[in-house]
Amino acid sequence: MTTVEPGTEAPLSGERAAILEALTKHRWLFTATLTDLTDEQAAARTTVSELCLGGLVKHVADTEDQWVRFARECTSAFPTFEQTDWQARADSFRLLPGETVAGVLADYAAVAARTDEAVRTLDLDLAFPLPEAPWFEQEEWSARRVFLHLLAEIAQHAGHADVLREAVDGRKSMG
Repeated sequence: MTTVEPGTEAPLSGERAAILEALTKHRWLFTATLTDLTDEQAAARTTVSELCLGGLVKHVADTEDQWVRFARECTSAFPTFEQTDWQARADSFRLLPGETVAGVLADYAAVAARTDEAVRTLDLDLAFPLPEAPWFEQEEWSARRVFLHLLAEIAQHAGHADVLREAVDGRKSMG
């Protein structure tokens, strides 16, 4: 794996700066949907979707963390179908007793910081084969493609979060 040694980081290229700027913008649009919500509101299913706002943040954090581990470690970041803990996966889509809006946002901020560090330091051309799964083509993804995929995931879920939030109290992240 090619990285830039901490403390010797070159200035961000236009590409790295653009990726970080876009991630920051869409993360804000996504997490702003939880502004002024109680833990109970964030845990409520407000539509026919299985997801609540708190669970959506947990899902995005888990997904972002897994993809960044893939960009660093290859397919070992993804469990096989047989290794998947299905109850833990189901729990990752909802706010569980004892979990709070502040807690899931803090967890996501920590994941985002690790992602941003990876954007700054990973060789963007470093590529690994996608794991074998029916939903993946048999191809390699570079770190660059992983970061662009994360941007699309966050933007998609920001829209989903807006719909869920609007069903709580009519508020949207913008407007």
